[in-house]
Amino acid sequence: MPNLTINGRSYFADAPPDTPLLWVIREDLRLTGTKFGCGVGLCGSCTVHIDGRAVRSCSVSVASAEGALITTIEGLDPANSHPVQQAWIEHQVPQCGYCQSGQIMQAAALLSKNPNPTEQQIVDGMTGNICRCATYSSIVGAVKRAAEIMNKGASHA
Repeated sequence: MPNLTINGRSYFADAPPDTPLLWVIREDLRLTGTKFGCGVGLCGSCTVHIDGRAVRSCSVSVASAEGALITTIEGLDPANSHPVQQAWIEHQVPQCGYCQSGQIMQAAALLSKNPNPTEQQIVDGMTGNICRCATYSSIVGAVKRAAEIMNKGASHA
């Protein structure tokens, strides 16, 4: 049984080693903020962080995730007040909301690597996360705002 560290807690996955991480997260652990979209890693709805990188959990086996630090949307910020989450609310990004946890996780990973992205870097960094409601301009605006919030916080530290 693979031992997984998800949101700072250790879990034994009672699943075959080739089981997609997504199913262990959603079905076994009931962390349903991570969504199933396409099942082949193309839409981004299932994005989680593995060792700080944005990864499509439907395309990662539980065996390959063993020993890594995995963060889901539920673990991004215990108070749901990560700068990206704050900016998403401020900019009222979601319409249907289905893709939003994956979008937020992708944006948080982008900003952890590049705290001052240009608009083009945001577009490039968010490519591959599909929003059927087409809220892309709101997403870009929210990522810009999240960067401002993060940089403001860093300058006051």
